[in-house]
Amino acid sequence: MNVSLPLVVVLGFFAWGAVRFLGVRTWVVVLIALFGFWLSHTFLAPAIESGTRSGVGVINGSHD
Repeated sequence: MNVSLPLVVVLGFFAWGAVRFLGVRTWVVVLIALFGFWLSHTFLAPAIESGTRSGVGVINGSHD
């Protein structure tokens, strides 16, 4: 069985868990999300995108 989840859902789950179980304050999660949003509009965005895709590819492995 294959289950496909968008990365944003997985990251949202971890953020919820950090707030719920680790005691991270909600404003910290919002601040980090805003930082990521603004970072995506900089010259670093293509490098972050390719690095994320490579990391996900390594975790998933090749299905050839």
